[in-house]
Amino acid sequence: MNRSTQVRVPRPRHYLMCRPTYFEVSYTINPWMDPTKPVDTRLAVLQWERLRSLHQQLGHRVELIDPLPGLPDMVYAANGATVVDGRVLGVRFRNAERAAEGPAYLEWFRARGYLGHDPVHVNEGEGDFLLTDTCLLAGQGFRSTPEGHAEAQEFLGRPVVGLELVDPRFYHLDTALTVLDGDEIMYYPEAFSPAARALLAELFPDAIRVSEADAQVFGLNAVSDGLHVVLPEAATGVMEKLRRRGFQPIGVDLSELLKGGGSAKCCTLEIRGR
Repeated sequence: MNRSTQVRVPRPRHYLMCRPTYFEVSYTINPWMDPTKPVDTRLAVLQWERLRSLHQQLGHRVELIDPLPGLPDMVYAANGATVVDGRVLGVRFRNAERAAEGPAYLEWFRARGYLGHDPVHVNEGEGDFLLTDTCLLAGQGFRSTPEGHAEAQEFLGRPVVGLELVDPRFYHLDTALTVLDGDEIMYYPEAFSPAARALLAELFPDAIRVSEADAQVFGLNAVSDGLHVVLPEAATGVMEKLRRRGFQPIGVDLSELLKGGGSAKCCTLEIRGR
């Protein structure tokens, strides 16, 4: 199919988000976090509210989980679980600072009748698990582990394709790769090991390759409904590439939340099924 002439159709999505009421940067667990830089929590909330409103304006259902004191990174809801066909794989964080987030998210789902699984091995939710039509792409190298990948494959019933990340700036898969629609993706090649790059080129020959400049402003931490692609407004280069493919990019300002190492996708957990 000629991607430039493909008719894009948005599909309503179901999201879970968490207001950044207690957002701050008080520790360092990724290269973007610097406790010496001031954080404006009120501005973070305002930027987050605009993102939530945008999702709703685009026709998506947004539910909220209550933020908990002492968990400043809970706003990054995508790290809270992986949900496929109504089955919820909980998370086990590598860093102790975020450990309590996993049970909080899993309890939210179980209270609503979802089948949840307490993981044995490290996985960091949709931070490292991104679903395409044919497989579950899975990041490793900094956070989630191959053992966590195998656990996800067993519980979620989808084939998992492991991809090694090698640049610490892109410590989660969702900072280096976006699933746009079906099996169509965009990614920053240099974030991956040579073997992972070769695998991506083989599996996704028509993928959009994103520049370092756009990757550095978290242009790949994006949310797509098959037509609209919500991403940081500073990622202007990839926006033009998306337009040529028939997508409608929508830029947002989440600069305050980027201080914690996250943007649009990190703040948006997709609930698939039910």
